[in-house]
Amino acid sequence: MTHLIMKPTLFTTFLISSFLVLPGLADHHKKGELKDLFNGKDLSGFTQRNGTATYKVVDGTILGTTAKGSPNSFLCTDKKYGDFELVFEVKCHNRLNSGVQIRSKTKNDDPKERVNGPQVEIEASGSKGAEAGYIYGEACYGWMTPDKDRKPHKHFKDGEWNKYRVLAKGARIQVWVNGEQVSDLVHEKAYESHPKGFIGLQVHGVGNNGPFTVAWRNLKIRELK
Repeated sequence: MTHLIMKPTLFTTFLISSFLVLPGLADHHKKGELKDLFNGKDLSGFTQRNGTATYKVVDGTILGTTAKGSPNSFLCTDKKYGDFELVFEVKCHNRLNSGVQIRSKTKNDDPKERVNGPQVEIEASGSKGAEAGYIYGEACYGWMTPDKDRKPHKHFKDGEWNKYRVLAKGARIQVWVNGEQVSDLVHEKAYESHPKGFIGLQVHGVGNNGPFTVAWRNLKIRELK
């Protein structure tokens, strides 16, 4: 049998070489990758809003420590995000409630004004399970996850690093804790009022108790179109 051998034409040679040299093609794929939200060295790109809890970088993590008498404190990104995928790891004192704000804001973007917006809950499981990964409307809606769906669970590992994944697309917010999906919420009203905003790391007020700590690491984000 005679085999036909296709010889490259001038056009196909040009086409192949174009794919090899065009830098935009490689960049196109990189745009979809997760990018560091925290550089692991300092808190550049973040601003504290509300409260007197302290935030500092310790061994490549962001360590938040409660302060007596302080209201809720938030370390917030300077950049605002709308639709995105966010991943991070968190370790929280068993007696401290915490969370991560998404699409959040303050009046006139003033750091002294009250932080408000959706919050992804961080809470130790304890012996009976808890509400880690459900969605709470900080200073706006109260629990956004309906009561019927807010069942205690033990996906959060007390005293250990826990992996979160948050996917916010339009009015839909999905959350996974250590690979287990906890939330799949559609909240049109919250999307209308908070379509875009900062990411905020909460240190909850504890009155005169504490000090307690919460730490985050490997914070990465991918913006969605």
